[in-house]
Amino acid sequence: MSQKIALIGAGAMGGAIGARLVQMGQDLTVYDLDAEKVAALVSLGATAASSAAMAAARADFVVISLNAAQIVERAVFGPQGVAEGAKAGSLLIDMSSIDPDATKALAAKAAALGLRWVDSPLSGGAPKVALGQLTLMVGGAAQDVAEAQQILQHLASNYTHMGPVGAGQTTKLINQVLCGLNFMAVAEATQLALAAGVDAAKIPQALRGGRADSAILQEYMPRFATKDYRRTGRIDNMVKDLNAAQDLARRSNTSMPLTAVCAEIHRMLTAAGLGGEDQAALMEYFTGPNKDLFE
Repeated sequence: MSQKIALIGAGAMGGAIGARLVQMGQDLTVYDLDAEKVAALVSLGATAASSAAMAAARADFVVISLNAAQIVERAVFGPQGVAEGAKAGSLLIDMSSIDPDATKALAAKAAALGLRWVDSPLSGGAPKVALGQLTLMVGGAAQDVAEAQQILQHLASNYTHMGPVGAGQTTKLINQVLCGLNFMAVAEATQLALAAGVDAAKIPQALRGGRADSAILQEYMPRFATKDYRRTGRIDNMVKDLNAAQDLARRSNTSMPLTAVCAEIHRMLTAAGLGGEDQAALMEYFTGPNKDLFE
């Protein structure tokens, strides 16, 4: 069944989400400040909107995919924002990765205007959304989460209701801690293999199914070994998420020494000008031309 959906944000992830929704026959209206990104989705069958308010006015569901809580707040509650155009009772599905406390505040502000909020950050990136195989961790009222699944089922193969608003974002931070540490471990192990003269490209096959196996090992060790930096994510986005995880740890008095080291290395790479590169560029910490910046 086709649903009327507004998409706010057509960046790397938003664009992939939009393309998948159009492919699945959904009635999509898209708004982004970047006209070229909007045009790319229009070429697939989406409709362009001149503002977030206009996009929301055409839809029963509003999907948000933006980079920071401040941007989400401006897109929803700012001039010509979602809140100005959305029908009473509309369901806002925020697929951005932002701070859990900020999410709770945004949801409360939306509720005061008669709008409902579900936080549904994702794991899997653009390659998985294209296949409808994202992992989604969802926070919100049970009825709203169930309703959001009508839309999100087109994007995900794993959809889990984690609790009230904000619980999805908290789970995403835990996901990012695990991913960040895994990326660093695989990069470090790759460098050891290269230095010891072992064919790093064969290690994922050798370890497949064992305790050391992971999706990151299978995808990224060959990329680390060959310095394949094709972008599917960004180092500076991981910095944002690891910073948020550390903030949450401080608020909950939780010790996270390994995360602290991982976050610092990501910040060093960002300071060296690699923030816009894919996670595969973590190899620059060990081998690249900027290595002297880290010594």
